Amino acid sequence: MNSLRNKVQLIGNLGNDPEIITLENGTKLAKFSIATNESYKNAKGEKVTDTQWHNIVAWGKLAEISEDFLSKGKEVIIEGKLMNRSYETNEGEKRYITEIKCNELLMLGK
Repeated sequence: MNSLRNKVQLIGNLGNDPEIITLENGTKLAKFSIATNESYKNAKGEKVTDTQWHNIVAWGKLAEISEDFLSKGKEVIIEGKLMNRSYETNEGEKRYITEIKCNELLMLGK
């Protein structure tokens, strides 16, 4: 059961092209967001689509694959784990963010 701890699996579409950052030591980092959609009928019988956005970070080889093959609108399967972090803005405000650290990436479609 340990392999199920903090495990996230999502199928969604990229909301933007990956942002690629190359660190001083040559390691690459890719940041992008994906949208997941869920449809249901409300009390009036109308179809409603709920879209959730997820921030994804990929390191090393997965970042290189993201750079070479991913673009806005592409459908992907992401497997990873939830990561929480905080940072301080230039104005001194503390901000919190939840991201998914990608461990596996599968491209769907064409």
